[in-house]
Amino acid sequence: MMKDAVLPLTVEEIRAGGTSAGRLELWGGVECTINRVGDTFFSQLERAGHVNRAGDLALFSSLGLRALRYPVLWEATAPDVAGGADWRFADERLGELQRLGIRPIVGLVHHGSGPRHTHLLDPAFATGLARFAGAVAERFPWVDDWTPVNEPLTTARFSALYGLWYPHARDDRSFVLALLNQCRATVLAMQAIRRVNPRARLVQTDDLSRTSGTARVAAAVDFYNERRWLAWDLLCGRVAPGKPMWTYLVAHGATADELHWFAEQGCRPDIIGVNYYVNGERWLDHRLDRYPARLHGGPADGRFADIESVRALATTGPGIAPLIAEVWERYGLPVAITEAHIDARREDQLHWLLDIWRAAERLRADGIDLRAVTTWSLLGAFDWNTLVCEGSAHYEPGAFDIRAPAPRPTAVAVLARQLATGAAPTHPVLQGEGWWRRPDRFSCVPVATPTTVTPLHLHRPQVAVERRTPILISGGSGTLGRSFAAICSHRGIAFRLLGRAAMDIADPSSVDAALERWRPWAIVNASGYVRIDAAEAEDDRCFRENALGPQVLAEQCAAAGIALVTFSSDQVFDGSIARPRIESDPVRPLNVYGRSKAEAEARVRQAHSGALIIRTSAFFGPWDEHNFLVHALRALGQGEPFTAADDVRVSPTYVPDLVDTCLDLLIDGESGIWHLANAGDVSWAEFAAQAAACTGIGADRLIRGSGPLPGQIAERPAYAVLGSERGWLMPPLHDALVRFVAARPDLGRGHAADRTMARHG
Repeated sequence: MMKDAVLPLTVEEIRAGGTSAGRLELWGGVECTINRVGDTFFSQLERAGHVNRAGDLALFSSLGLRALRYPVLWEATAPDVAGGADWRFADERLGELQRLGIRPIVGLVHHGSGPRHTHLLDPAFATGLARFAGAVAERFPWVDDWTPVNEPLTTARFSALYGLWYPHARDDRSFVLALLNQCRATVLAMQAIRRVNPRARLVQTDDLSRTSGTARVAAAVDFYNERRWLAWDLLCGRVAPGKPMWTYLVAHGATADELHWFAEQGCRPDIIGVNYYVNGERWLDHRLDRYPARLHGGPADGRFADIESVRALATTGPGIAPLIAEVWERYGLPVAITEAHIDARREDQLHWLLDIWRAAERLRADGIDLRAVTTWSLLGAFDWNTLVCEGSAHYEPGAFDIRAPAPRPTAVAVLARQLATGAAPTHPVLQGEGWWRRPDRFSCVPVATPTTVTPLHLHRPQVAVERRTPILISGGSGTLGRSFAAICSHRGIAFRLLGRAAMDIADPSSVDAALERWRPWAIVNASGYVRIDAAEAEDDRCFRENALGPQVLAEQCAAAGIALVTFSSDQVFDGSIARPRIESDPVRPLNVYGRSKAEAEARVRQAHSGALIIRTSAFFGPWDEHNFLVHALRALGQGEPFTAADDVRVSPTYVPDLVDTCLDLLIDGESGIWHLANAGDVSWAEFAAQAAACTGIGADRLIRGSGPLPGQIAERPAYAVLGSERGWLMPPLHDALVRFVAARPDLGRGHAADRTMARHG
């Protein structure tokens, strides 16, 4: 049996800052799953563009990473049974990591099934991976850290028990075979690697989320909580006769010789890699009537609802700390948190990473040999909201947002760098709480559990709501201002919504008084003159509110070091070119309103180089009774004629998407002009027709007009579609329409709207 390559640190070493860096290490990782749906393979690295950007590694290095979980995937490198591996990607990237001084933790299979000629139930899977592992080690003998198979237990569940991933089996026997195959592949792969590099370390990752439930389903809870250890237990040789999991494995196809084999090989991990996600913690409840049918599961004679604990339990959960303590008590091996990521808005991504990091620091102080926290995924990920079972192109950013010409650092990158270097996190939104701790997190009537657990946040003093540094939102009586207030409230971001009496943005003394009273970290200017046709006769008022006001805010904010967001419009363009306009295109407004917005842009940019200027177009939203779409659907739904221009093309903007995206950019510290609208290019008539189709309303009374419509005075650009050279951050228009209809069932034909809500709620 090989001597352990990594020895646990002593309590004294840990408390003294026991890693070689003298502190908890920051690791990174890139989502690299190649998921197979039928005979089609989808690569996260290709979708993120990383395969064509070697420069990403320098960006990762800038965060202060000590190690990087990085793929040399079997499916991508050696997809053919006859061999002929293509090493170009691995040579380039591992060589660059070596030059940058970042330790690679090389992964060979990541939630995959291997190349097309094999799969998790194939008896040849393990020996095939071992051959590939040996070849990788021979090519890169200096690599010390390896994860031959990422999350073998989780992958076995999703591939062979739930049928979601290839090979789509749905029975316990297949699950056991897939798990044993992956664990056997890990053992054989490490043996092959260590023949080349005896120093090689096994960093074995898996999910360690816990299950709780009512007393009536205690047997299921106990089984799930014991099953979660299986991959590590097998590698550590802990599955022995008389143990619950021995009985389960043998009952579903494993032989005693197979299980004894693991104990004989001696391939316990050098580092236990714990992956933890808030939605992985589950609550099982026999009271089915409390929950929708889509959450019902379990055996026929013992049905239960299966729901995320955080959405059901009244008591805030303790988070990752007790799980790590369980790992340490069970194995006594070094531990790393190998994935710290959440699919959420930016402030919650910050909260999550900081929660995990601070929990890790406390665990180390308590004497647990916890080596690192991994920020995951550095480039974000695609379609994990559907467990990569659909190609919906849902993207969740990470430390970098790849929806730009080059990966754009987000606020997560700033926080990661602060943690890596020992600097204090500084972002004002961290004064709040993550959504998993807020009282609006529940999706059912909260369950009062008999055991009270100590939430992690009690270890971190929280700033009282009234004392948190807020965002000031001007335009308290307008649709946009109220929308910002509603979404800030939902997201747990401190704010003050101000009307003109509290802050007249065109009056320097009024702005100065507001800044002195509330001391904000940012201002969102959601006020302004919005009546395009009336502006032709009220140009003085229009320019005061739309140009002078933003200028005053910009000057005051620049002097005080306060971030500023203000809004412009598609009306700054003349529509003479039938292509989407980008941020650097010259402005040529046709009307007074457009000229006031163009003037505002120039004044704000001159006064405040850090200001964020958002050009947008054609608002529609669920809280506004006076937008175009509400009028159109209400008229068509009542069988009345409705006229809409068919010769003017626009980029409609769903207000909740706009506000969420603006807040993310604000938290990221972005500046300059950004175009934000939902991805689409429609005439007003097409917009009304598409919305009617989503509601089930007929569009036979829709009149497609041309030229100026009745009541229109100001000239408008005929082509007012927005594009972007900085990155397209908003969802597609159809997606926004579906959500709008779900939020406004009163505008549709009952049964059709209900069906839409059921599918997308």
